[in-house]
Amino acid sequence: MPDIASGPGPVPAVITAELITLDSDLGVDKDSVIAALAGRLANAGRATDSDALTTAVLEREAKSATGLPGGIAIPHCRHSAITTASLGFARLSPKVDFGAPDGPADLVFLIAAPEAAGQDHMRLLTALARALVRPEFVASLRDAPDTDAVVALVEGVLPAPADAAAAPMENTPPAETAPATTAQPLAADAEPDTTAPSEHTVVAVTACPTGIAHTYMAADALTAAADRAGVTLRVETQGSSGSTPIPPSVIAAADAVIFATDVGVKGKARFAGKPVIASGVKRAINEPDAMVAEAVRAATDPAASRVEAGTAHTTADTDAVELGWGTRLRQILLTGVSYMIPFVAAGGLLIALGFLLGGYDISESAATIVVDNSLTNLPGGGLATYLGAVLYQIGSLAFSFLVPALAGYIAYAIADRPGLAPGFTAGAVAVFVGAGFIGGLVGGIIAGFAALWVGRIPLPTWARGLMPVVIIPLLASLIVGAAMFLVLGRPLAAITTGLTDWLNGLSGGSAVALGVILGLMMCFDLGGPVNKAAYAFAVAGLDVSNHASLQIMAAVMAAGMVPPLAMALSSLVRPRLYSTAERENGKAAWLLGASFISEGAIPFAAADPFRVIPSMMVGGAVTGGIIMATDVTLSAPHGGVFVIFAMDRVVWFFIALAVGTVLAALCVTLAKAFTRPDSSPTTTATETQPTIARS
Repeated sequence: MPDIASGPGPVPAVITAELITLDSDLGVDKDSVIAALAGRLANAGRATDSDALTTAVLEREAKSATGLPGGIAIPHCRHSAITTASLGFARLSPKVDFGAPDGPADLVFLIAAPEAAGQDHMRLLTALARALVRPEFVASLRDAPDTDAVVALVEGVLPAPADAAAAPMENTPPAETAPATTAQPLAADAEPDTTAPSEHTVVAVTACPTGIAHTYMAADALTAAADRAGVTLRVETQGSSGSTPIPPSVIAAADAVIFATDVGVKGKARFAGKPVIASGVKRAINEPDAMVAEAVRAATDPAASRVEAGTAHTTADTDAVELGWGTRLRQILLTGVSYMIPFVAAGGLLIALGFLLGGYDISESAATIVVDNSLTNLPGGGLATYLGAVLYQIGSLAFSFLVPALAGYIAYAIADRPGLAPGFTAGAVAVFVGAGFIGGLVGGIIAGFAALWVGRIPLPTWARGLMPVVIIPLLASLIVGAAMFLVLGRPLAAITTGLTDWLNGLSGGSAVALGVILGLMMCFDLGGPVNKAAYAFAVAGLDVSNHASLQIMAAVMAAGMVPPLAMALSSLVRPRLYSTAERENGKAAWLLGASFISEGAIPFAAADPFRVIPSMMVGGAVTGGIIMATDVTLSAPHGGVFVIFAMDRVVWFFIALAVGTVLAALCVTLAKAFTRPDSSPTTTATETQPTIARS
């Protein structure tokens, strides 16, 4: 079988009869189906490692479901284990859920592309993706009597190898799949059809993380919808096989722009000032008519959102039609917390190292020691004390960015780059007035929406270039600064002070209850908003002089370590309860758990949330309660077992962690053993069909 990287030569067939399974039961979930199809590709010599291929596809599934309306699923990936671009196909009976909005799928294409896939292979794969938006093609697949008929159908929608080699870039769909309408994707050297009868011209950009399937399916779905609406549409597909930009003259003549992307838009500044409708790529596939209609309405709406010069998608704009304000606000806050964590980790660990070398008293004298002494003039205590002071001071300075970074990147999530300056300003004001973490949250939101509002002030074309670098930062910083100093600062500071005093007064049963609550929060969504809220609450109050804050930090870290460790233990003790991919994830979860990375349990929770998450919450709650009851403290905000030097009552920390881990592992193992279906698939690298594992 020729390798795709071997240079010029015939393009191997992407699908053969041995890669097809018709009317078979490949398992009860998508993991099983994907593993079975990956096994077929490996047995056919098209992949070197079935398990690696399965894991890569499941990692892509974790980013967003690949189920499509109409009972179709297109799991896909690019990976070094794939030697030849290939299509595995299964017609399932019964159907399996791949996350489509209208129910499970019975037609599944596994699209596998080598990591260095050439243009010819990518054209073949994306041509199939485009064909799947045609109802007649899908119906023919369901009616195909045998594997040879499926091969013939698929080959019928793919360009011949010679045609593929000579074909233009992916912006122009193959003749076999492109609807013959005025709403065609446009090649780079083409000009808009001035004879088109359409009243409106819209340009669109589609892009998905992998750039194999959804990118092109979205383009063709929008194209067909534009044809139905009588709209002239030009689409730029920013996919794996490259992107041919829409000509500037076409963009200039367009009335509106559609961004259907899950990743950043390349060259977005080209569309500055155009009314924009933005969403994820799957909405363009599921609701293309609605998006085209919204673009037409936006073209005549003076208040419509517009593409700002030099900016990328904002969280506030993306999926504005799909997502409610609650979901969008959650995404905004999570963006701020995610960007804050590196400051916390770096600063907190440096502070802990400073304590290790210089003792806890170093916090009171570090600044003086660093300023007044040097390696040639060591303070009392010698080199260790001096280095401890230096590390503490560096960490303290890094840690001081916690609230400004939180506020700055909350504002960034709302208004993109123009929101950074007012957001950081809001965070600095929150620290200055004593409003702390809560002030940073509120100030960041105000700064972001102030920047967004200022950015929509109509200005002459010559002045718009000043908006993102001068006008927006100036006015938005003034608005949020005045609001924080004159109105919100004192009330927020009072709330922060009251919360701190309440925590300091906790003891006995109330402290244990707080530990249980924090443990439940840390294990509820495994790195999601609830987990991040508990973690941010702990690190924002971390203070070596505040005993209660050190207890809270210990409870949060120990509870957050439980889920990945528990899933690693359960998958080790009862491997037959888990798929091949899950067992591999279990091996990695040992290190992730030991490092305090709760997200190591996400693959397990995503596949089986109703049995995994409650079990993890039980273990986390017990761990958090034990930590608080035994007065364990921790002065480092991250690091897991690797910051043991920053713990007090270390034995009790590990007892609490062990008890919670074993309890959570026991709960999830029993839940899977006694509530699982009669059979569950477990696929190995050598199997083309899954074996049946029983408890």
